[in-house]
Amino acid sequence: MADRRNRCNQILLLAYQSFGLVFGDLSISPLYVYKCTFYGGLRHHQTEDTIFGAFSLIFWTITLLSLIKYMVFVLSADDNGEGGIFALYALLCRHARFSLLPNQQAADEEISTYYGPGDASRNLPSSAFKSLIERNKRSKTALLVLVLVGTSMVITIGVLTPAISVSSSIDGLVAKTSLKHSTVVMIACALLVGLFVLQHRGTNKVAFLFAPIMILWLLIIATAGVYNIVTWNPSVYKALSPYYIYVFFRDTGIDGWLSLGGILLCITGTEAIFAELGQFTATSIRFAFCCVVYPCLVLQYMGQAAFLSKNFSALPSSFYSSIPDPFFWPVLMMAMLAAMVASQAVIFATFSIVKQCYALGCFPRVKIVHKPRWVLGQIYIPEINWVVMILTLAVTICFRDTRHIAFAFGLACMTLAFVTTWLMPLIINFVWNRNIVFSVLFILFFGTIELIFVASALVKIPKGGWITLLLSLFFTFITYVWHYGSRKKYLCDQHNKVPMKSILSLGPSLGIIKVPGMGLIYTELASGVPATFKHFLTNLPAFYQVVVFVCCKTVPIPYVPQKERYLIGRIGPKTYRMYRCIIRAGYKDVNKDGDDFEDELVMSIAEFIQLESEGYGGSNTDRSIDGRLAVVKASNKFGTRLSRSISEANIAGSSRSQTTVTNSKSPALLKLRAEYEQELPRLSMRRMFQFRPMDTKFRQPQVKEELFDLVNAKDAEVAYIVGHGHVKAKRNSVFVKQLVVNVAYSFLRKNCRSPGVMLNIPHICLIKVGMNYYL
Repeated sequence: MADRRNRCNQILLLAYQSFGLVFGDLSISPLYVYKCTFYGGLRHHQTEDTIFGAFSLIFWTITLLSLIKYMVFVLSADDNGEGGIFALYALLCRHARFSLLPNQQAADEEISTYYGPGDASRNLPSSAFKSLIERNKRSKTALLVLVLVGTSMVITIGVLTPAISVSSSIDGLVAKTSLKHSTVVMIACALLVGLFVLQHRGTNKVAFLFAPIMILWLLIIATAGVYNIVTWNPSVYKALSPYYIYVFFRDTGIDGWLSLGGILLCITGTEAIFAELGQFTATSIRFAFCCVVYPCLVLQYMGQAAFLSKNFSALPSSFYSSIPDPFFWPVLMMAMLAAMVASQAVIFATFSIVKQCYALGCFPRVKIVHKPRWVLGQIYIPEINWVVMILTLAVTICFRDTRHIAFAFGLACMTLAFVTTWLMPLIINFVWNRNIVFSVLFILFFGTIELIFVASALVKIPKGGWITLLLSLFFTFITYVWHYGSRKKYLCDQHNKVPMKSILSLGPSLGIIKVPGMGLIYTELASGVPATFKHFLTNLPAFYQVVVFVCCKTVPIPYVPQKERYLIGRIGPKTYRMYRCIIRAGYKDVNKDGDDFEDELVMSIAEFIQLESEGYGGSNTDRSIDGRLAVVKASNKFGTRLSRSISEANIAGSSRSQTTVTNSKSPALLKLRAEYEQELPRLSMRRMFQFRPMDTKFRQPQVKEELFDLVNAKDAEVAYIVGHGHVKAKRNSVFVKQLVVNVAYSFLRKNCRSPGVMLNIPHICLIKVGMNYYL
């Protein structure tokens, strides 16, 4: 009984918190739905039946698409509790070979969160339809492009939502005051600038206000709706019957169909409910929507319909005209606050989708900021923030009329919903293992409804929808070009990797001069030796005594448990002191500031050495030409045999008596190194931590010797070797490929963040190796 009560309390708490981050965009729609619906030819059909028909369309659109499609079906298609367009794509990539990510391994499927509980789909035989898609590269490419189109729509919505929300919230000033429209636009721009400027500070200090603001807003609009129903036209409840939809189209004809571009605005923000699922649970969101959001919105739209049925002249400012004069200013202030909260949530969703897109290799490198004091999962991307701000201000100033912004906004939201509708049948068939008949029924029912709305929205392209097409094409082009270039570059790396036999034939010395320290060679390859290593040795035949090939890769799951992130293996015999470290992360994992990667890496290699000496490989292993790769967990049954301590010697000093490697350096080098480390306090603090093998009896003396070599190399120096490539298309390539690679992809590579910044590598420890790539 106590557990059941605790679960109920948890659901209620999450449902309360969801109002501030999930339902803001959907709840702000009553500001502009009727105004945009009765635009153009529909303005000449000012009858009670037309108003009732418009409300009936709104009611059944919310019911069928928001309530049934998303609350019943789409919310169930979560990826380990996460939602959004990439969650659906990741599910498909795990349950079928649809992924174009080139560095996937069999060992990835052994991650505990790779498959859901009770998921038996991997043991089922492949259907003919599934096999057809898996074998056809064009089908997989088309699926990726469909996902990228949906992603570009999310970013476009991130541009348009602040513009339409803030502008609509203060539109009442034009109707109720003597302010000019240009003045109201400038006020909206000032609010938008303040909204984006404050993004870098996070929302942790004010996030607790979001839920109360949205709940109060929903209660206000519901109360206003009830007041208008009782005051103006109590018989409006009859419009709940779909019969009035028939009457609406019978009386309005083509004008009624064109008005669907305004009707669909009532469900804008529904996709955000699914995208923000990871912060809450499906049960809590369903509870909040069905018990509060849905009835409040229905009452508000019904109230506006009752008011407009007796006041046709108020159509251009239907929402604020329906508010009683004594409550106008309080409602205006609440509308502005609700618009800011809705915009904040959508901006955060934009950061999140860009991060996921980057993690899966479909977006240029951008700086991702996450501070420890922020709420879990909250990130900030400076480049995206300022680009979205500039575009939002441009849309607000250029369009001025909120109806034109709304038409562009509606087209973006409906296109995104349409993309989700096309992905859901694949989920039903391949992930849920339902008969293909259910997939066909789903897309026929919901796809037909949404296709009608999309067709009506496309007619609005000259009246504002063109900005949606322009922005979506721009972002889709960027994402696909980056994915194409990155994948071709990876295939080039894989083709040019150094054969293991040529490395092993060099002997323990590798034919080079060994210097004290540890060299971390970053590569995208999960197996083999990258050409970067060979190119480095060709120009400078000297390298560090311990070599670690580090591969940071993204697995198509939201989060990888910390204890399963490191996959460690050995390259060649033990005397070579060469290791491979594959660091696996989910597409929603965020590297927190302050993570000490070097310490974790050394501890993981030490654990691998111990596991190897004891003869334990565990079940999560991967056989490759390099040798055995094993998952090294943080808490191992053997326990670590390295102790971490703070060095008693001053880092800026001249001696480290415990480290024999360091004593081999000249005083000049030690002094120079100390001066550099004083310039970077974070690096100095990291160097203050030293590892020492514990006084433990080892079965094999070589194990203790190897651990000592590892510790000495770590204490002496850690260098990061990163490839710095120059990419060009082959001379015999077609013109389109040369244009994409030599112009578009090269431009993106030159103007995005460098790999060193993305990997959080200290600048004084970074070594770049130049490479030429001909794709």
